[in-house]
Amino acid sequence: MALWDKLKQSAQNMQTQLVAKKNDLKSGAFRDASMAMCALVSAADGTVDQSETAKVTQLIADNEVLQNFDKDDLQRRFHAYANQLQADFQLGKVQVMQDVAKAKKKPDEARAVIQIGIVIGGADGNFDPQERAVVREACFALDISPAEFDL
Repeated sequence: MALWDKLKQSAQNMQTQLVAKKNDLKSGAFRDASMAMCALVSAADGTVDQSETAKVTQLIADNEVLQNFDKDDLQRRFHAYANQLQADFQLGKVQVMQDVAKAKKKPDEARAVIQIGIVIGGADGNFDPQERAVVREACFALDISPAEFDL
């Protein structure tokens, strides 16, 4: 199986797992952590590209799991995190990662946040090394072994 196909299949599997848990993923900590994760993945290369944030904004709106929350509120939160990262990537990353860590109290939510990061990172068919690295860092913030997700 080609790497591209394997990546697409992995992202689809993650999305299927998330949909199965949809009814359990309704807390404010999950909402904030997942939007923080989306911002981290979209800015993983150290820059916040408008075309990429537009793409992620659409993915957020279309993601079935995130439909437990108001779409406009999610997008507002995502853009606030993206703006933090754009203003000062290193400082913003520390602050945004703290919001990712809020989900670690509930292991299912923590794993779902990582899965969302993988789904967002792989949505374009290229889960690049910088995106993988930021999701790996989030694993550590959530007390999850990156090996669990082949990171």
